[in-house]
Amino acid sequence: MRRLTRHFIGTIPMGSRSSNLQGWCNERVIHMPYTEGDRIILVLDCDPPAHRNKVVEVVKMMETELGNGWISPRGCKVYLFISSQRIIGCLLAEPIKNAFKLLTCSEDGRSDCTATKEIASRKSTTLQFGVISLKREINKRVPDLDCSEVVDGHLNGAIFCENKPVPAVCGIRAVWVTPSNRRKHIASQLLDAVRKSFCMGFVLEHTQLAFSQPTSAGKALASRYIGTGSFLVYKTNNLDSSRVI
Repeated sequence: MRRLTRHFIGTIPMGSRSSNLQGWCNERVIHMPYTEGDRIILVLDCDPPAHRNKVVEVVKMMETELGNGWISPRGCKVYLFISSQRIIGCLLAEPIKNAFKLLTCSEDGRSDCTATKEIASRKSTTLQFGVISLKREINKRVPDLDCSEVVDGHLNGAIFCENKPVPAVCGIRAVWVTPSNRRKHIASQLLDAVRKSFCMGFVLEHTQLAFSQPTSAGKALASRYIGTGSFLVYKTNNLDSSRVI
């Protein structure tokens, strides 16, 4: 069983912040049937500087909440949701090779794994894959816990997933929606756009999307969208192992 700590959230609290976007020539629009006058555009590393600079601006807004570095758009396909010439949502998707299935609770609320678990102390967290630990802090032992306590973030946001990786192609690194536009299915529309356009020639299934280590908000988003609490999670490729997560 693998243990991950919180690193990704579904919607980032940014106050009323958003970024203006008057429009570009040669926009790469992902046509969706229900955007109702709004649009979703895709930005790639090979796009003009003006496009990439706007992405950097949005990412900096996101990083004011999450810390610098890990949301880097380099190597990602960036989806921007535009409404009334303002960016109200952003999603970063990246190619991945494998992911891990999140463990869910059995019907009686107990986890399939009942061994004692080592949990990081409240003031620090540890990102651990098998025997590889990126940051080890003072730990404490806790008795057996049921699955709901673990995945709902009561243990410093730790989540547990299966040891064996499964093939995966698309990782959702981060999703951002402005607070005033939440509960309007903006994040779901961005995820739909990813499924439609990430792989040329075919549409990904909902269950083929993997999410970077989710917080409770990210887990709720992924669970609603995928239709199950047992979705795929993965470790971001450019995580700086020298800093605490």
